Amino acid sequence: MAHMNPKVLLVDDDVELTGMLSEYLAADGFDVSVAHNGESGVHEALSGEHAIVVLDVMMLGMTGIEALGRIRAGTTANGGVGSGIPVLMLTARGDDTDRVVGLELGADDYVPKPCTPRELAARIRAILRRSQGQTGAIAAGASDGAIAVGELSIWPEQRRAELGGKSLELTSTEFNLLEMLARNAGQAVSKTHLSEEAMGRPLARFDRSIDVHMSSIRHKLGVLPDGRSCIQTVYRKGYQLIRS
Repeated sequence: MAHMNPKVLLVDDDVELTGMLSEYLAADGFDVSVAHNGESGVHEALSGEHAIVVLDVMMLGMTGIEALGRIRAGTTANGGVGSGIPVLMLTARGDDTDRVVGLELGADDYVPKPCTPRELAARIRAILRRSQGQTGAIAAGASDGAIAVGELSIWPEQRRAELGGKSLELTSTEFNLLEMLARNAGQAVSKTHLSEEAMGRPLARFDRSIDVHMSSIRHKLGVLPDGRSCIQTVYRKGYQLIRS
């Protein structure tokens, strides 16, 4: 069977920019589709035909933030099913508010604009490798068996996680982060290591992405019987998943 190029959906109302990015990504081995407004972007994202969405925050009409919320909720004009498709946000450089809100709504990562096509392509590939369970460090030692930590069970090969026998709905990045913590349960994992291995990029100064993702994961895991969070912040070291 012939290898299929990864299908990327670009959602941005800047026609000139999307044209330039599309040409570069196509030459770099991607199959690119474009939507020039949030409504059509949501519809295409929920079609199940794409591997990843690159979504601009600043669009006229429906913003990228609104579109992301609808993608995760699965609400198009004709209804739909909530989607866990990886989403990479394009944000204005220095606009921390949009970045944090996007991450809280389930974006996997962000790239500040203006960005080079080469940087965007590299970030897309990093997210796709991790969403498909193809990283070296994360996949090392993975098997069909689950990683079990208390009530938490993770199947790396299937990209599936359960808590107390109930499925956990995690974004691609949340899954990667939780898997790393589970593999190192009882030990602190640094933000630098989490960023490099689970997100595929170096940890930038003042970057809050890991913290926002961890907040979302904590919310989904709930608390232990004694009221503590399953994930503890270890001062100056990183994060630790408690063995319960």
